[in-house]
This record gives sequence, C-alpha cells and structure tokens, in this order.
Amino acid sequence: MVVHVLSELEIDRIFQAMADATRRDIIKQAMLREQSVSDLAKRYDMSFAAVQKHVAVLERASLITKERRGREQIVHGNPESLRRAARLLEAYEGIWRQRVGRIGDILSDGLEGAKP
Repeated sequence: MVVHVLSELEIDRIFQAMADATRRDIIKQAMLREQSVSDLAKRYDMSFAAVQKHVAVLERASLITKERRGREQIVHGNPESLRRAARLLEAYEGIWRQRVGRIGDILSDGLEGAKP
C-alpha cells in the first residue's frame, strides 16, 4: 500500500500543503506552465511575501520545484509528486470502501437473521 512508501512527515506535508485553496491554485498554475513567483503573486490579493510562503510550503511537500533564473525564481509543477498524492488518496479510498463493504455485510447478516 502506498501509505507505507511515504513517511508520515511526507504525508503530513502533502495534506497540509493541499489543505489551502491558494496553494491548490498555485499547483494548478504551475502544472499548466512554469512561471515566476512574481507572476504568481500578481494573481492573488496578498503580499508577495505571503505568496512566497505558500510556494515554500508546496516546495517542502515536493508538489512544486523552484529554479533560479537570474533574479527570478521559476516555479514548476511536480507531476510525480502529484501522482504519489493521488495514489495515497486512492489507497485511503480503498480502505474506506472495504469498511463500507464490511458494514454492508454486517447489516445484511443482521437482516437475514431477523424473522418478521
């Protein structure tokens, strides 16, 4: 299961990073095309420093990467990390589907045993 491939710290960082709408949008923008942190900052009603902090959270979670080009920091989406996050969520979905299936079995066993 994918959960064992990623450390608890990595899982926490991914979920923390993706818990914020601005960070999810930054990931989306970075996946569409590379762009500078300055260009990203123009999209949001917050300071440049605040956008830099969001980018740093995403970078720690390996959801994006930064590359220095001259004076600019260029942000790239990291598709492999997004695939790992998707596999992680799929693993959790599998766990919950199994639980729902067991609950369904318990309920149907209870109904079969009951006599009207």
